[in-house]
Amino acid sequence: MKRVYAREEYCVGCRLCEIHCIVAHSNYPDNIVKAFKKQKPRPLPRVTVEEKGEVSFALQCRHCEEAPCTKACITGAMQKDPVTGVVTNEEERCVGCWTCILVCPHGAIRRDESGKKVASKCDLCSGIDDLPACVKNCPNEALVYEEREEQVKAG
Repeated sequence: MKRVYAREEYCVGCRLCEIHCIVAHSNYPDNIVKAFKKQKPRPLPRVTVEEKGEVSFALQCRHCEEAPCTKACITGAMQKDPVTGVVTNEEERCVGCWTCILVCPHGAIRRDESGKKVASKCDLCSGIDDLPACVKNCPNEALVYEEREEQVKAG
């Protein structure tokens, strides 16, 4: 399956991936100003830029082959699509127990405490666009969306 891969040698830590992720998942996906000024609370970015010294890269869900978050979820809110392989969180079913956060080997799931207290994670912009917003708007092509031979294993 296609996944988002970070190329840290090209990442300058501008955080545009985070900004465009917020906009894509807001009530105003085509208007960055409205997404930031009018929507309260604002959605969390589902991608996070990690930085240490000169190195930076975007961190998001790897959509693992054997996704431990789906096995740990007590309500079945965290699911892996059997056709696409995309791991999603059904927010209406999520009770905010955070077991998915505890078992995620990549630290890619965050707590969204702005509303109902649900888990927040990358959904590859499924149903929003053909290309994830973080990849589409990265000025340095530090994020790529492609299929690779390697499988992403948990842990």
